Amino acid sequence: MPALMDRPDDAAVRVLVDNYTRFLEFLERRVESRDVAEDILQEAFVRGVDRAPDLPDDESVTAWFYRVLRNAVTDHYRRRSARERAHAYAAGIAPQAEPPLDAEMFDAVCGCVNGMVDSLKHEYADAIRRVDLDGVPVRDYAREIGITASNAGVRLHRARSALRSQLVRACGTCSEHGCLDCRCKVEPGT
Repeated sequence: MPALMDRPDDAAVRVLVDNYTRFLEFLERRVESRDVAEDILQEAFVRGVDRAPDLPDDESVTAWFYRVLRNAVTDHYRRRSARERAHAYAAGIAPQAEPPLDAEMFDAVCGCVNGMVDSLKHEYADAIRRVDLDGVPVRDYAREIGITASNAGVRLHRARSALRSQLVRACGTCSEHGCLDCRCKVEPGT
């Protein structure tokens, strides 16, 4: 394996590393703590080093990475907001919250989806089971199967699309409305 600095994008990587402190300060002003800023920066560095562009000058690389960081901050707040809403629903304190699905309905819907997952290509079924049903982060799933997180994301997107098609084919309009009154019959290979 070639050394990191032997790669064609080594100039871009060097610019990223040289500006670490500036990037960290940028993030600290936008998130709740230094620890969170460091976590976001480390994730962005991993993605950035893999995708470091061949831009003509150091200024272009820096501007590109600030865009990456702004997107990472937005993603951080979206995830945090989703977690907070989930906790509020679970605690029963969400304002104007819709009541959660009852356990019996959830089992019926999950049974339908689980049956459909079995009809997908093996790698699609595995991606949906591990990430969507088991709750494994995409990055960890990618590491488990030995592919990049980007490739795992693409695989998961395609798997979800295939599952959606299978659900529409087998369940018809009930799948479009949340399978609240599901009467479909899931058959293997559908």
